[in-house]
Amino acid sequence: RPELYDAGEHFRVTGSLGSPAAALRRVFDVMPRATIEDWRTIATRLEQVPRGIAQITELQAEGLRRGLTGARRQAAEMARQAGAYSGEEGNRPFFATLVDAFDGSGFDVPALRTDIERAASAATAAFADYAGYLREAYFDGAPEKDAVGADRYQLNSRIYNGTTLDLEDTYAWGWDELYRIESEMAATAQHILPGASVDEAKALLESDPDRAIEGVDDFRQWMQNLQDRTIAELDGKHFTIAEPVKRIEAMIAPPGGALAMYYTGPSEDFSRPGRTWYPTGGKTRFPLWGEVSIAYHEGVPGHHFERANAKHRGEQLSRFQRVMGGGSGYIEGWALYAERLMGELGYLDNPDYYLGMLRAQALRAVRVIVDIGIHLELRIPKTERFRPGEQWNAALGDLFARERSQFPEDFMKSEVTRYLGAPGQAISYKVGERAWLEAREAARKRSRAAFDLKAFHTNALNLGPMGLDQLTREMSR
Repeated sequence: RPELYDAGEHFRVTGSLGSPAAALRRVFDVMPRATIEDWRTIATRLEQVPRGIAQITELQAEGLRRGLTGARRQAAEMARQAGAYSGEEGNRPFFATLVDAFDGSGFDVPALRTDIERAASAATAAFADYAGYLREAYFDGAPEKDAVGADRYQLNSRIYNGTTLDLEDTYAWGWDELYRIESEMAATAQHILPGASVDEAKALLESDPDRAIEGVDDFRQWMQNLQDRTIAELDGKHFTIAEPVKRIEAMIAPPGGALAMYYTGPSEDFSRPGRTWYPTGGKTRFPLWGEVSIAYHEGVPGHHFERANAKHRGEQLSRFQRVMGGGSGYIEGWALYAERLMGELGYLDNPDYYLGMLRAQALRAVRVIVDIGIHLELRIPKTERFRPGEQWNAALGDLFARERSQFPEDFMKSEVTRYLGAPGQAISYKVGERAWLEAREAARKRSRAAFDLKAFHTNALNLGPMGLDQLTREMSR
């Protein structure tokens, strides 16, 4: 799989850990299961899981020998995920659920079932062994400190964003953005509950039964309806959406992974649709104020529209652009820009949903501050109310993220661990959004009264994914 090879190469160069549990789950989640041949393909890929885990283990052992490793925090979390997928946390092992799915498929092919069951058992054992390797061998050789330093961070940032940033300047800009967003959140809270603080407005939004959906199935259907309605309303007016791109499926993510919502793209022939995946974290009640902008981020006009549009462009783009994308800065920058854009287009006029969008913006500004601050071991500004003048570390990052992101504590704990394990990725949302906004503003100034927002988006997305420096060059033509 290209994404797994790329993850291995990324580790070889930078020492950053990525979770094979999450990567493999996404692969198997999106594989078709409609025919016997589909299930034979699943069995064949299942058989390769132990080999893939062995290669990752070998690569990480070489990293230990060279002193190029991820931090202990990352090793512990990866071991937890691998253990969860092998059934340690009391859940049914993930690969065993594929056997269950085959049993429920209606196909009666005993030999194939035996192959799937044998391969699933071997994959489960491989993940259990991998969890043990991380705990017993890798952990002790990994550093306690999360910071990777300026050189490794800059390399990672270039890989993710396709640009070379002035990191300390970007860190200061992150603070400016957070203060701007917090001021707008305070003003928006007044429209929700006059005289209330942001925390008081949030408490109302979280507790009001009329502002929430009960039940996982009903929530999934609400997400599906929102995606379908948004596509129908945007098509032809604000975007031109090709027919195959209009199909999207809202899904509930299997347990065991990180708690952030995510997206998987369609197959190149669109026989498998793009899908948004929502990890419930065990919740059965879903306040809606923060979910609308997240749906726009993951679906349309965010990830689904950008990723599926690239595939629909076919031979007009390179296969690398269609399958792998152009880097996190372009892809995540577009999705965050899409959230803001929906506010500009009037889809977040409800102050509940607008506050949700601002919360998402605050989270991304917090990431810029925490990711650069921890990895470069910078100091918190002396003018800041949170621990002024202290040097960043992971513990302070956890506290700050919980206090200023406005997201739940369990979600933020998962988030901080995730992006400390991929230095330079967490900043790509805001850094990428900034590049998209700057490109749009430059185009607006050049065209003046003739500027057409729909045409700008069409021209930009039809070029396909690229690094942020190239995006700036292409959009200035």
